[in-house]
Amino acid sequence: MPRDLNKVMIIGRLGTDPEMRYTPSGSPVTTFRVAVGRQWRDSNGETHDETEWFSAVAWNKLAEICNQYLTKGARVYLEGRLQTRSWEDQQSGQTRYKTEVIATDMIILDSREGRPGREPGDEFQPPRDAPRPPRSGPPQPPAPDIGDEDIPF
Repeated sequence: MPRDLNKVMIIGRLGTDPEMRYTPSGSPVTTFRVAVGRQWRDSNGETHDETEWFSAVAWNKLAEICNQYLTKGARVYLEGRLQTRSWEDQQSGQTRYKTEVIATDMIILDSREGRPGREPGDEFQPPRDAPRPPRSGPPQPPAPDIGDEDIPF
């Protein structure tokens, strides 16, 4: 049975700071644009540059992380799928289309020292007051206290 695949991976720089909002049901969604450049030489040996702009959308926990850690100019790796949505333009009555990268994974490629507002040595972690998913299964007992005499070597 054949399977279809809709997967995109891009590396680029943010063109604007991310914008986060919430759906009526309370789910966070963050949108931002990523510029991806490419360079090539033509048959005359001249170098050409081209920039492609992608609109990206992140949902839920990834939306919160993108909003907190990404800034304009940040270099990122995004992985996700392409999705096209359509709507009726109120002024012209025409149907408009927009294709977006629905992000499922994001990696910041800038060094920690180069990120604005970050201190060297800061760890990439969500805020401490962020809600944590509930644990599954019964609670685990605390680990036993092991002293030096209990180590076999």
